[in-house]
Amino acid sequence: MELTLAHPVIKAFMCGSLSGTCSTLLFQPLDLVKTRLQTLQSSTKPGSGRVGMVTVLLSVVRTEKLLGLWKGVSASFVRTIPGVGIYFSTYYSLKQHFFQDSSPGAVEAMLLGGGARAVAGVFMLPVTVIKARFECGRYGYRSVTGALRSVCQTEGPAALFSGLMATLLRDVPFSGIYVMFYSQSKAFLPEEIRMSPVAPLANFSCGILAGVLASLLTQPADVVKTQVQVNPQLRTAEAIRYIYMENGLQGFFRGAVPRSLRRTMMAAMAWTVYEKMMNHIGLKS
Repeated sequence: MELTLAHPVIKAFMCGSLSGTCSTLLFQPLDLVKTRLQTLQSSTKPGSGRVGMVTVLLSVVRTEKLLGLWKGVSASFVRTIPGVGIYFSTYYSLKQHFFQDSSPGAVEAMLLGGGARAVAGVFMLPVTVIKARFECGRYGYRSVTGALRSVCQTEGPAALFSGLMATLLRDVPFSGIYVMFYSQSKAFLPEEIRMSPVAPLANFSCGILAGVLASLLTQPADVVKTQVQVNPQLRTAEAIRYIYMENGLQGFFRGAVPRSLRRTMMAAMAWTVYEKMMNHIGLKS
């Protein structure tokens, strides 16, 4: 079936999937570095240096070659292609149902973004768990399907939903805050810019601002989520205690720079491409 003949929700799904695929391929190295930073064992020895983003990046390239920076990209694709598609199609459906004849305000935009992310997050959590394990470097999985099978056989299917609460506490607020800031900042753009050829660039800039704010506010939940998913014996409360005992409050902001860069750039690109494609096929995004 051609895209022009498909249902609007299917069109939104396909536009979202394509936008997420492009952004994932470009920014996977940042996600890998973020995961490695968050799962490093802290050193309490006097004089031990603080491991930063550049150190981890160079270490990966040195030990796993340049392509090592894209380790886990297969899991990212398996999660992103349907995950971002589910997110945007859910967002489109909710917006059309509740705000077909009006524009959502700040609070409504936050609820739309959070609701869409909750649906996508629950559906795609098993792949998110496998993705985190691929990237941390502690597991010898050879493929996504092999990893799924191994987890089910050795830990039980419930392990594929480890970190559900931490994931929702991270992703739902992130998406809600992002959509709120993104939609409101776009609303302040002059009409001549919104209707000009530079509109995608202006939208991308609004996405950058929204992404930075949303990333910083939800960073602690991301650190907790990663710990729970790579250490299945930990529950959310135990992971919080572990992070604090190992690194103090600053431990909750480990990996903040690569995550902020990745989430900001990915979200900004995904929304820009999604809206451009939706407008191209004649649908209001």
